[in-house]
Amino acid sequence: WVRAGGAGCPPAALRAGPLAGAPGGPAPGAGTAWGGAHAHARLTLSVHRAEAVLGDVATALETESSSGKDALEGAGENSEVLDTQTGSVDEENGRQLGEIELQCGICTKWFTADTFGIDTTYVAPLLGTKCHLCLHDLKEMCLSALANLTWQSRTQDEHPKTMFSKDKDIIPFIDKYWECMTTRQRPGKMTWPNNIVKTMCKERDVFLVKEHPDPGSKDPEEDYPKFGLLDQDLANIGPAYDNQKQNNAVSTSGSLNGGIAAGGSGKGRGAKRKQQDGGTTGTAKKTRSDPLFSAQRLPPHGYPLEHPFNKDGYRYILAEPDPHAPDPEKLELDCWAGKPIPGDLYRACLYERVLLALHDRAPQLKISDDRLTVIGEKGYSMVRASHGVRKGAWYFEISIDEMPPDTAARLGWSQPLGNLQAPLGYDKFSYSWRSKKGTKFHQSIGKHYSSGYGQGDMLGFYISLPEDTETAKSLPDTYKDKALIKFKSYLYFEEKDFVDKAEKSLKQAPGSQITFYKNGVSQGVAFKDIFEGVYFPAISLYKGCTVSINFGPYFKYPPRDITYHPMSNMGWGAVVEHTLADVLYHVETEVDGRRSPPWEP
Repeated sequence: WVRAGGAGCPPAALRAGPLAGAPGGPAPGAGTAWGGAHAHARLTLSVHRAEAVLGDVATALETESSSGKDALEGAGENSEVLDTQTGSVDEENGRQLGEIELQCGICTKWFTADTFGIDTTYVAPLLGTKCHLCLHDLKEMCLSALANLTWQSRTQDEHPKTMFSKDKDIIPFIDKYWECMTTRQRPGKMTWPNNIVKTMCKERDVFLVKEHPDPGSKDPEEDYPKFGLLDQDLANIGPAYDNQKQNNAVSTSGSLNGGIAAGGSGKGRGAKRKQQDGGTTGTAKKTRSDPLFSAQRLPPHGYPLEHPFNKDGYRYILAEPDPHAPDPEKLELDCWAGKPIPGDLYRACLYERVLLALHDRAPQLKISDDRLTVIGEKGYSMVRASHGVRKGAWYFEISIDEMPPDTAARLGWSQPLGNLQAPLGYDKFSYSWRSKKGTKFHQSIGKHYSSGYGQGDMLGFYISLPEDTETAKSLPDTYKDKALIKFKSYLYFEEKDFVDKAEKSLKQAPGSQITFYKNGVSQGVAFKDIFEGVYFPAISLYKGCTVSINFGPYFKYPPRDITYHPMSNMGWGAVVEHTLADVLYHVETEVDGRRSPPWEP
């Protein structure tokens, strides 16, 4: 690291030269100069949330080796493009993310490269290379490649990607910038592509892996496997990345799905008594075959990449350890192999952002990595949002990105039991507005409502549900009485759908209504006195139509004639509701002859 001698004390002079360890660079062991004081230093460069760790400070960056020059120049051009596109200041960390920066190895403060007068024209962003005195491996190279690909996608793509193809993205990038990323000689045999796949599959605490496309998806099989970064904050990438990752992992090490396990954190019922007795929490040893193995972490968008879909009369709810469960230490015991796991030890795992659901959709629909855009495929099929509403006034927007002449859309609201393999408005559980002729649909009955809509239009969706219905006064289901199943190392509550029974029990909610908007103009009330229930934003598409959803809080055409909550507010709202429901469950419900201990003030 560059040693500044203390906080706010950058060196006065820095000598530049060839990249250490590269062809044409200094021989291993050659001395470095920083006012003659240090024999070795490692220099950390950051380009737009990015760090490039270069070798020997005394001999870096003045010239390039002949074999690595083209790669360096290409990287330099890329970094210049990124410079013109973005730049920000992270005041909390003292960073200037739009600049190339150096980090002091003692005080960890960051300084711009201009402070030292270093020429950084040919520095590639987001490199994780090390000098000749440091170890460097394929994990570092894969990390650098994925970080660069992620950054490029963020700055160039309308819908940024987080997962990248091994053959089409990652291997070509490493092959092109090999001399930039490592001081190792390029292997004579093309065996390293297989090695990087093994590396990323092994390092599951750093990389996300998706081996196959979703069932029914039209994604080419040859695009897989795909890989991505578990930590999407590119500012964390640097020489201390492993240490930072280990520190961050401590807070999630006790949870199967990234939550905080009660037994492992010292929190929850029984923790205080055990600590007073001198005992330790979470002493049981886990293995990867353990159904309660806790090292799994969720991807950045909050849901496993490979998961069961809601279909065939069953729905699946992602589960995580409940820190408020009675006897939370049972989460730490390896005693559930081959036995049903008690549902009261777990709770529904909720993400604090409202997005399109990955599991509550027809598998043939393609969802973007940010979970805000959906592309249709063949006949009508549907996707619901991750959060629903049961009372109050709510609003969201949908933009029509692409709508070729032979495609169509039906957009609106749906209850959880709405048929995913049918158009929205097909059954009693959903209400929709069709693109062609502006027809409104409910129970497969279409009625004239407004003019149609098409590509380029921004549509608004408003729902108002009364506060005095039975559904409005109820808390959400805890699912703790449902069976737990394991799928790809994650646990899910499995719930059976009783559609016929639910249809017979439907009753109208007087005073409720649904209104649609087109480019900020109300089209009038579409439905009144709709059925009581929990309603989710829903999208159904016919063929290759593409739409994007905006849950708020900021809208392109915010309605002026109504008061409402943006759907984005339901993110934390659902967390509060489910937490209260879980706590009440433990207080009131007897499970397996055990009752939660009485509340003590």
